Formats: sequence, C-alpha cells, structure tokens
Amino acid sequence: MPKKYFVVGGEYADTSFTTIAAGHKEDRFGPFDEKDAHVCWRALTGKTVDNAMVRYFIRTEGDENADQWYVVGGEYADTDFEVIAPGKSLETHGPFTRAEAMAKWRELTGKTVDNAMIRYDLATGAELANRQG
Repeated sequence: MPKKYFVVGGEYADTSFTTIAAGHKEDRFGPFDEKDAHVCWRALTGKTVDNAMVRYFIRTEGDENADQWYVVGGEYADTDFEVIAPGKSLETHGPFTRAEAMAKWRELTGKTVDNAMIRYDLATGAELANRQG
C-alpha cells in the first residue's frame, strides 16, 4: 500500500512553529503521493513567503507522534530542490527532538540565507528512510 503524504501547517503563534496562532486553525491538505505533496508544499510556501509566522510541513500518515527528527538538505543543482549539486552530498543532521530539529534548522538556514540554492527541511525518521531509499 503506498504511503500517504499530507501538507500541514498554517500561521503559528511564534517561531517555534509548535502552536497554531490564536484565531487560526491548522491547515491540512492531502492525502497525496510524495511528489504531489511536494508540489502542494511549494505552492503554499510560495504564497506565504512574506509571513515569517506561516510554515507548512510534509508529513506522512502517523507522523504526528514521531519522536525522532532530522534536518536534511544542502546545496541543490537547481531550484526544484530535488537533486544535490555536483560535488556536494545530502546533509543529514540528527536525530533530534522536534524542538531541537527546529533549532538546528534555524541555525543552518540562518547561515545560508544568502545562497538561494541551499535548502534544508525537517524529516521524521520514516521520511529520512524513504529519502535514502
């Protein structure tokens, strides 16, 4: 049975991105296959790029209680962010708690904000296993 993917998120109360802002609800889109989930995620993040309090995440069914998180990414070959740049390798940081992973993600994205070809994402242990094939 194929894995189901969802895009979840919305406007959060603060930059820990753990509590939805008062008066808002968590958005949930899907289920999708993995590729379509990434298409949905890109569309949503593109529309909300000007609001630092809005975040969307790709989750698989059952991820809500996942206890191991990773920060995955690096320098990509193009803005599809699917193929790592030649001579580079996919970076994997973790495992962390979700809060620790968010802190690491903030650290890495803060250091690389000037390079549009570098992107990092959060992934659960299950998502990381799927990425590694």
